[in-house]
Amino acid sequence: MTAITYWPEISAQISTTVNMPFQAKEIAAIGGGCISETFKVSDENKNYFVKLNSASCLPMFEAEAAGLNEIYHSYTLRVPSPICWGKNNNQSWLVLEYLNLNKTSSGDAAALGFGLAAMHRIHAEHFGWVFDNTIGNTPQTNTLTTNWVQFWRDHRLGYQLKLAKNNGYAGKLQKLGERLMSELYIFFDNASPAASLLHGDLWNGNFSFNTEGQPIIYDPAVYYGDREADIAMTELFGMFPTAFYAAYRDDYPLDSGYNTRKTLYNLYHILNHLNLFGGSYHHQAEQMMKELLVEIG
Repeated sequence: MTAITYWPEISAQISTTVNMPFQAKEIAAIGGGCISETFKVSDENKNYFVKLNSASCLPMFEAEAAGLNEIYHSYTLRVPSPICWGKNNNQSWLVLEYLNLNKTSSGDAAALGFGLAAMHRIHAEHFGWVFDNTIGNTPQTNTLTTNWVQFWRDHRLGYQLKLAKNNGYAGKLQKLGERLMSELYIFFDNASPAASLLHGDLWNGNFSFNTEGQPIIYDPAVYYGDREADIAMTELFGMFPTAFYAAYRDDYPLDSGYNTRKTLYNLYHILNHLNLFGGSYHHQAEQMMKELLVEIG
């Protein structure tokens, strides 16, 4: 991707959006992004964070901006504010507020827990969302649904299993998945999840602290669903700080059955990783489904 060609175009859009002159003079690539190229751009006075991808990825950036705005307007946790987004014939971009992050320093993990609990108290009438978006770079369908189990079956597990079949993962994986989805209601015999505002992709690479120690969350895959799905993912790829869990549970205790349902929720992400990366995720997905089916009996 020859990003340097388009900085004048991006600079012009920033200038128009913020109603102040801006010209990208300092452009520094930032590592860590596996889907889009990321940069810090500066005019020696103001900084912005810019994501770049192919022109076809503009809908992904539009949905990310909408998700960040959804969280921002919950007035709970801090997110980088979207500035502008656009495309030309070759490239799309998303410009965000630049925040000074410092993952190497300790931050207020309890504030992260309390903030997420407050965010999860923002409820909607339906599960899903008014926008479809992506999980990683996999399409994530958020069709508004009144029944949570139906939503999770059709638009999360079922969707990923269909992708897996198309990717050549048939046989045992599909048989286990079919049985699991047919018995999904059993996991909610004593639970009635509300449609909470979710980050949707809350692993430990998508939160940080600023230089004052305040928590920041970013790269969301927003929708409204069972809050346990967010908490479950915090345990999937490396735990969050202990103070985060203590604060969250103190403010908004989890329902009984969470320890089983977290496997159900994290199965979605493992299936997504199977579809994206293959490898050992195939065996892990099958093992998780077997564990869940043992719970059913």
